Amino acid sequence: MSLLSALSHRQQGLLFTGGGALIMAPDALLIKVADLPDAEILMWRGFLSALGFLLIALLRHGRGTLAAYRRCGWTGIAVALLFSLTTCGFVLGNQYTKAGNVLMILSSSPLIAAILSWIFLKERLPRRTWLAIWLCMAGIAMIALDDAGAGSWIGNAFALMAATTLAINFTLCRTRPGIDMSPMLVFNGIIIGSVAGLLWLAGNEPVLPERNQLAVVVLLCLVIVPCGVTLLQRGPLYLPAAEVGLLLLLEVVLGTLLAWWVLGEQPASVALLGGGLVLGTLLAKSLYERRLEIRQRESIEPDPPITADQSGTV
Repeated sequence: MSLLSALSHRQQGLLFTGGGALIMAPDALLIKVADLPDAEILMWRGFLSALGFLLIALLRHGRGTLAAYRRCGWTGIAVALLFSLTTCGFVLGNQYTKAGNVLMILSSSPLIAAILSWIFLKERLPRRTWLAIWLCMAGIAMIALDDAGAGSWIGNAFALMAATTLAINFTLCRTRPGIDMSPMLVFNGIIIGSVAGLLWLAGNEPVLPERNQLAVVVLLCLVIVPCGVTLLQRGPLYLPAAEVGLLLLLEVVLGTLLAWWVLGEQPASVALLGGGLVLGTLLAKSLYERRLEIRQRESIEPDPPITADQSGTV
């Protein structure tokens, strides 16, 4: 029995979603390090991530790759379109407004997902999950205060689009239980790359990135994004959409800490407190639910049979 199959359904969901969030942590930092125009960074992200998603699908499914795409159906097409909007919103949000604004708005995605799941899927979340959502949003807001400002209303709108479409995406995946939608992310990359490529070519003087910029883009778009997003997209197979969005906040906090470290920025104490609140909330929730899972498993396990020695007979 493999290590993965030895884990419970919920533990697998936590592993996939948490692992994806950790892999995606350098995303915003590398976008800023690449320092490319809007259309160009979206073009490279689209085409290179599409190639990465396709390679992952071929490695996972082999000869059954086409069957995996057919199983996704029209829902998979909608997922690809929604994730295209999420990608555009996230990248352009970071281009047009301050990082604090994007973080604050993106942190609303688990709350949006919880509301959508409650309305359309009739999913009831326990009070501890709602409490964790609000605590994490408070923590993200504290981080954002260190880099908050009026920003650009265009950038704020893009960030809101990213948060909303991400929540809809995870909620939509829950309508097809047992169907892995991650192979459809290939089409997300093709859509973004094609549209952005046309805009890039239509520019005054399209210029290829320098060698250092290209290395950053390849690392981000061919490796980090396909691996991280594939794991995140599998999260709704195991967890409610709101909890997937909640774990995604790991990317927000760790990505911010990574940017502070690499760029040599000095965060304010309130920002550090906010990051600690988010990480502490997620850790406490995980430990508490692990204890509940163990108690539940023990309560349903049958008592061991009584042996001859235990019964007192010879």
